[in-house]
Amino acid sequence: MTLSVNVFVSLDGVMQGPGSADEDRSGHFERGGWLAPLADDAGIGQIVTSWFARADSLLFGRSTYDMLRPFWEPAPDRDDAVAYALNHLPKYLVSSTEADPTWHNTHVLTGDPLEAIETLRAGRGEIQVHGSHQLARSLHDAGMVDEFRLLIFPVVVGAGKRLFDEGTVPSGFRVLESETLNNGTFHLRLRPIPFGTAVMGPRLGH
Repeated sequence: MTLSVNVFVSLDGVMQGPGSADEDRSGHFERGGWLAPLADDAGIGQIVTSWFARADSLLFGRSTYDMLRPFWEPAPDRDDAVAYALNHLPKYLVSSTEADPTWHNTHVLTGDPLEAIETLRAGRGEIQVHGSHQLARSLHDAGMVDEFRLLIFPVVVGAGKRLFDEGTVPSGFRVLESETLNNGTFHLRLRPIPFGTAVMGPRLGH
């Protein structure tokens, strides 16, 4: 099973609270809603819909799950591919405290989450992570992510949870797809490859 991480990030790598001021204030974050001024490009919705169209199941950390459920659980999903995926596909929740989730088709992963996720990956199809900062970071550091799909918005937030921050396990990436939208947002699909270094020759002008 392919495991993908699908994330909105700022130019400086912040993924916290893109949608609204109150989405995620953890760590005294006061800059939520930074995506909103750039969200009117129809291409963003098309790309996000294409992400969910690939999904066979979804994987969430507890905080992202708790933020998404109140909005999407009651949402009409007959003509909305994202709502349909969120409400009907199997959802796997990494949590040590949630025993009986109410959102349809949710399964709680207990014990060592990486071991549980590795067991899931023995199946077929694609399991997708959306948001879920700590989970995405842990999966990357464990070498378990097969593909990153990023919408990189032309804004510098300056603070907040970053997809790749200090202490991240180094990685190279192969670009699978890239696209620039009309508002300057950049869509990028990346496949992790081994990190490498090389000695460069003399630079021009020296």
